[in-house]
Amino acid sequence: MIKPCASKTHSFKLATGGLLAFLLLATGCHSIESDMTAPNQSNAYSSTSVASDMSQQTLRQQALRIQRALANKDFARITNDIHPTRGVRFSMYAYVRPEVDKVFSREQYAQYLQQSKIRFTWGEKDGTGDPLIMPLPTYLDTWVKGSTFNDASISLNELKNNGNSINNLKEIYQNSDVVEFYHKGSDEYAGMDWRVLRLVFDEYQGKRYLVAIISDQWTV
Repeated sequence: MIKPCASKTHSFKLATGGLLAFLLLATGCHSIESDMTAPNQSNAYSSTSVASDMSQQTLRQQALRIQRALANKDFARITNDIHPTRGVRFSMYAYVRPEVDKVFSREQYAQYLQQSKIRFTWGEKDGTGDPLIMPLPTYLDTWVKGSTFNDASISLNELKNNGNSINNLKEIYQNSDVVEFYHKGSDEYAGMDWRVLRLVFDEYQGKRYLVAIISDQWTV
């Protein structure tokens, strides 16, 4: 876009290839708008990129802290990471079932850690269809089993590892952040004992909170 200039202008006719081209030279001003805005655009893009990188790093650190607390069986340590209004959902497999998956508020989570005799039906085991019935601490210890992911590969907002189960996470949590921990399994079982832990986060009042703990593994 050419802007008018108050300074004196001079016109010259240049012949190039038999055609006449008119070149307007503006003295003492910037005539092209993009010349003026490009530096600001560049700075804004750079700042956004840095902010995004910092946000991703913060998310990764929070997810690692939660994984380590689960691995160390320090389950109470993640209480304050649970979403203040939505609570946290537990899904046995990749397919999230909003109607039947257990969802606990912060207060309920803390309560059921202490009242370890209270048992819940978490879902049905793949293959047998038998219900998985156990207290919250036992579920975290034996099914989520955070220690499995101490040396896992980690990906942010990218679901890299899927088994036979339908993965509907992106449908249920369309605007959420997801950190995936992947344990590739052992040679002894030809990798069929692979496991995945997905931690799902939503933002609330400027902070990220845990809204789901999703497990995944080999299924029939």
